[in-house]
Amino acid sequence: MLKIARTIDALNENVGYYGAFLVLPLLGVVSYEVVMRYGFNAPTSWGFEATTFLYGVHFVLGLGYTHKHNGHVAIDVFEAKLEHRPRTLLRIVVNLIVFMPTMGLMAIWSVIYASTAWMQWEVASTSWAPPLYPFKTLMALGFVLLFLQGVAKLIQDFHSLQSSD
Repeated sequence: MLKIARTIDALNENVGYYGAFLVLPLLGVVSYEVVMRYGFNAPTSWGFEATTFLYGVHFVLGLGYTHKHNGHVAIDVFEAKLEHRPRTLLRIVVNLIVFMPTMGLMAIWSVIYASTAWMQWEVASTSWAPPLYPFKTLMALGFVLLFLQGVAKLIQDFHSLQSSD
């Protein structure tokens, strides 16, 4: 089971690392739009939307990576005061009762959302009209990776409990 957790960790580590490079085209699009808008008084019809898509993909592909590194907002006032075993038990319970059902449903519904977009060859309702299905697919991938990272953390917490006995 630990091998599965390590594989998920490695996957999210790589997706997070390479997904971070999406900031470069995002910076390019924003810079180009600013120059065109304020330098030449000729804003693009696609700049704002491209920025939204790039940032959105950058954001969702970092969800699993951030969870792996405990970077999401957490209220750990109670957890910090607990010993190792009760803290691990609390994490397991919260993971099973809150995280897994919520992120499982988010993953399932985002995959359905993306597959519907593919079936309809969905495009944005703007003058630029870019296809939306690739972005919705990447959004679904981000939620699936976040869910999988929750599975990896659960496996690691159970292993931590067993090794502390």
